[in-house]
Amino acid sequence: MDLAYDEKEEEFRARLREWLATALPALPPKPDPLDWPGRRAYDCGWQRALYDAGYADVHWDASPTQRLIFLEETERAGAPYVGANFVGLLHAGPTIAAEGTPEQRERWLPPVLRGDEVWCQGFSEPDAGSDLASLRTRAVRDGDAYVVTGSKIWTSHAEVADWCELLVRTDPGAASKHRGISWLAMPMDAPGITVRPLRTLAGSTEFAEMFLDEVRVPVANRVGEENDGWRVTMVTLSFERGTAFVGEVVACRRVLAELARAARENGTWDDPVIRRGLGRLSAEFRALWRLTQWNVSEAEASGGVPGIGGSVFKLRYSHARQELYDTAAAVLGPDALDLGREWNLDRLSSLSYTIAAGTSQIQANIVAERILGLPKGR
Repeated sequence: MDLAYDEKEEEFRARLREWLATALPALPPKPDPLDWPGRRAYDCGWQRALYDAGYADVHWDASPTQRLIFLEETERAGAPYVGANFVGLLHAGPTIAAEGTPEQRERWLPPVLRGDEVWCQGFSEPDAGSDLASLRTRAVRDGDAYVVTGSKIWTSHAEVADWCELLVRTDPGAASKHRGISWLAMPMDAPGITVRPLRTLAGSTEFAEMFLDEVRVPVANRVGEENDGWRVTMVTLSFERGTAFVGEVVACRRVLAELARAARENGTWDDPVIRRGLGRLSAEFRALWRLTQWNVSEAEASGGVPGIGGSVFKLRYSHARQELYDTAAAVLGPDALDLGREWNLDRLSSLSYTIAAGTSQIQANIVAERILGLPKGR
């Protein structure tokens, strides 16, 4: 795999840098982190600016190197990340692009790219834990609609979303719990939906619990065949674990550089334990960036869907991110208790990464069974 940038790609980088230099100063002030309607408006406004400039579909319809260049340059320039558009741009959108009908792609993809519509993720359930296939939310066919009843938890961005990528059980009598599941696109303004925001350690409410009481979802909103939702879900999770965190690796490398500067300024650089930790993290994130390049290139070669190598990345990245912010706490010392200081809120957020998008235990099982060929545990 050739990871060098050619002349055309460097021209893309130069154009992007020039545009960012003009676009970023024109952005409105960032909203309060706890104001999710304000954050939605801000994030969607940035997505619209990307759309108008021709960069909106870089996550879907660009070469692997162009995608990586885009992430490098936007992060280096301090541009907004996808924010409230996370599920639509990096989960639901790519899944619909890969598995949806032409009509579904035409209906749902352009509004995501324009920043007109926000999606949330309705996968996890209170009683299923990490065993996603044990979901109980039921969808009963009634003519041209499914009647959905059940509940979801950790529903990302539910309080500001227009649509939900929803997993439901359409055949409770299926021989295996992995069968009888379907993937639906549910409009969040449908009657019967109750959303209750969940407050995180950092005080924000980007997650919610969601209750569904006989919600009618058109059969036409099913992506993939009925009862084939587990396979479609694996496509979604491959994006979530394989390429959705790419931009965050770039952000972590930037934080690491800032952390090293702060250590030199406050004297903690003289502590050999901290200095060795920073050096090891530098090597760790350089390796993760190379793995990212490989995963993105492999996804391109396999039709745009990341492979199981994404689990290797997710497993190691989750722990590396936590180690990064633990090191930040060591550098800050007593100031690590001040949530107004840089990195401290990110440290609280990092605690969830070994659980979100598939726990580390789940990822380790995938690596063991599907990559190393080890037998399944009993």
